[in-house]
Amino acid sequence: MSRLSILAALCLGTAASLATAQTAPAPASAISAVDPFIGTGGEGHTFPGATAPFGMIQLSPDTEIKPFKQSYKWAAGYRHEDSSILGFSHTHFSGAGHSDLGDFLVMPASGDEVSLDPGDSAKPGTGYRSRFSHDTEVATPGYYAVTLTDPQVRAELTAGTRVGVHRYAFPSGKSAHLVLDLASSIYNYPGKVLWSSIRIRPDGTITGARETRGWAPGRKLFFAMRASAPLTGHAFVNRETDLPYKGFQGPGRGQQDVAQLQGRDLVARLDFGALAAPLEFKVALSSVDEDAAIANLDSEPGDFDAIRSATRAAWEKALGAVEIDAAPAMRRTVYTALYHTLLAPSVFGDADGRYRGPDDQVRKASGFTFHSTFSLWDTFRAEHPLLTLIQPEKRNADFVNSLIASRQDSPFGILPVWQFNGRETWTMIGYHAVPVIADAYLKGIKGFDAKAALDAMVASADYAPYGGLGDYMKLGYVPIDREPEAASKTVEYAYDDWTIARMARAMGRKDIADRFEKRALYWRNSFDTRTGFLRARKADGSYREPFDPTAINYGSDYTEGNAWQYSWFAPQDQGGLIRTLGGDAATVKKLDAMFDFDNSKVDYSHAEDIAGLIGQYIHGNEPSHHVAYLYSFAGSPWRTQERLKQIVDSQYKPTPDGLSGNDDLGQMSAWLVFTSLGFYPVAPGTGEYVIGRPFVDRAVLNLPSGKRFTIRAEGLSDANRYVGQVFLDGKPLARGFIRHSEIEAGGELRFVMQATPNATWATAEKDRPYSMTGYSAGKK
Repeated sequence: MSRLSILAALCLGTAASLATAQTAPAPASAISAVDPFIGTGGEGHTFPGATAPFGMIQLSPDTEIKPFKQSYKWAAGYRHEDSSILGFSHTHFSGAGHSDLGDFLVMPASGDEVSLDPGDSAKPGTGYRSRFSHDTEVATPGYYAVTLTDPQVRAELTAGTRVGVHRYAFPSGKSAHLVLDLASSIYNYPGKVLWSSIRIRPDGTITGARETRGWAPGRKLFFAMRASAPLTGHAFVNRETDLPYKGFQGPGRGQQDVAQLQGRDLVARLDFGALAAPLEFKVALSSVDEDAAIANLDSEPGDFDAIRSATRAAWEKALGAVEIDAAPAMRRTVYTALYHTLLAPSVFGDADGRYRGPDDQVRKASGFTFHSTFSLWDTFRAEHPLLTLIQPEKRNADFVNSLIASRQDSPFGILPVWQFNGRETWTMIGYHAVPVIADAYLKGIKGFDAKAALDAMVASADYAPYGGLGDYMKLGYVPIDREPEAASKTVEYAYDDWTIARMARAMGRKDIADRFEKRALYWRNSFDTRTGFLRARKADGSYREPFDPTAINYGSDYTEGNAWQYSWFAPQDQGGLIRTLGGDAATVKKLDAMFDFDNSKVDYSHAEDIAGLIGQYIHGNEPSHHVAYLYSFAGSPWRTQERLKQIVDSQYKPTPDGLSGNDDLGQMSAWLVFTSLGFYPVAPGTGEYVIGRPFVDRAVLNLPSGKRFTIRAEGLSDANRYVGQVFLDGKPLARGFIRHSEIEAGGELRFVMQATPNATWATAEKDRPYSMTGYSAGKK
């Protein structure tokens, strides 16, 4: 650059500086702020691949398939620290603690020799897997790309609602191939695939299916695939018998050239010869049959770029529900969290409305889109409450209708517990579809049959064979000598019962409301006032001995936790819990003891899902998620603000290991989205949110109604970590909670931050959050 050019540039730069002093540049788009690699290392269990908002297809790389007992780290198929890619499969969970899926793995290969063996990650260059460098990876919402070192192929992935599209640029002059492995599966083990099939139809469409007996037994899934170039040959191999079927070797497409193969360990090689342009490979799935998968394939026409563009627009709209202004690292972290909350529950119904239900029968949704992947033990807490704010009423009604339909199709006549692909896994505890439905109804969401919903809720809560419910209804608690994890089940059932009472009361069903309000207080029957902890009781009324409040053992008294975490779970009766603990000061003292606990003599190496410890607070698992907000219930909201700062700083960061625990289908992320805005739904079903403190300078909720709700944090900094004042629509807000209806009305919530605690704001009993639950001090 010449000296004259430098001078001109300096003059232009000065002018630009003056301009930006008057008009700050618009922040980068929400999509560009999302980093899908966050959570792909550490304990996050997220995937970096391509998917649409709530899409049926999650097209993503798998870096390792381990035997079942070694699979925990690869629950999403991909680990950021791995150096080779096995292939690209079409179904993945985002952040699950257990896993399955990884259906229909595709991997490009080039040259004359193509292996149909997956190879070994410990032996680089073996099998059809390939080495790669993170320097070549790109991941944004709806798009993933990587260069595969061994075949020298640039791989790109995108996805629509029901289709996934691959695009592969092969090296010039080399033959192009795709390997399709129907046996590869996340959380794999011998015999997991019960049967599979593949065939080439006369028009070149490749279809097939498989049934697996994994996490959800008897899961059937069908596929349809089309390539942008004609096949020049193929080979089908059943590795169980090692008998290849080579099929046709020329370009013919007649009926006589149709090939098919069935078996439990099938792999196919699809040949395309040397290509002058990148190969596109479009895939659709269905739970119904192969023809339904073809119909789904036809329902989203267009090539790779068209699907990518449509999905990018869908992500812009979904992420645009929240505008965030914050420091770059925080903005990236929060926007990625928002992205992760928009992946599930995912569409499972076909374009024509059909789906395979819990009874393995083909059903048809009328007036709604069937969704599945309900990780309800996790997501009832913050994920679903967040979606009631940022997703259209139709989407939330679809969730509720899907739950009701699943109950109607269930052989047991109850709501889902942990469902995916329409199949029940019976994982975790509680009947937490109940608070999801009640919260939606009480917030005014329409589009579902409230009577059918309430009937389903009551049927689920009264189903005696499930999880000790029979004893719970008779004794007022779940006895540990008859049912494992009894202490946790007692308190979680009690909360679910309270939400039934809330909805029944609103519907004028006094009989149901009265009965379940009594059950809502059953948590007290397992609380040992002598030790100050929730404990498991036996059928004779005695507490189980010996007792160690730090012990975590699966199948013991508690579910993925211990007495320290579960003693705080009475969101419907925090006033009663505070009185039981001895009042405000005693409650604060016990909360401090939890966060400040010395874990140097505690060993949790045997326990999965126990991560993100701050003393005995475990942010990496859900039972702790509301606990930091409980200082506010005890009249010390500034202590909530301190603990939130401690949690956010230590448990989230914009790196692959940036999630301290499994994201659990969006719950870990939803916690951060709510907390960053300055409030959190401690008790879904109240229609109210406990105020904490914001972590972003400004946020705008673009509500489905078209109204806008703005959050501002004046003076926010590391030094100014305390809330000095709060204003709602310009008026001082003395109470420590905000109502859902106030957010829905639009307006502004303004925080004035300061360096020292405000020990008077929201401390009066009438201003504390627990007054909202109906069980505050002096009541019941």
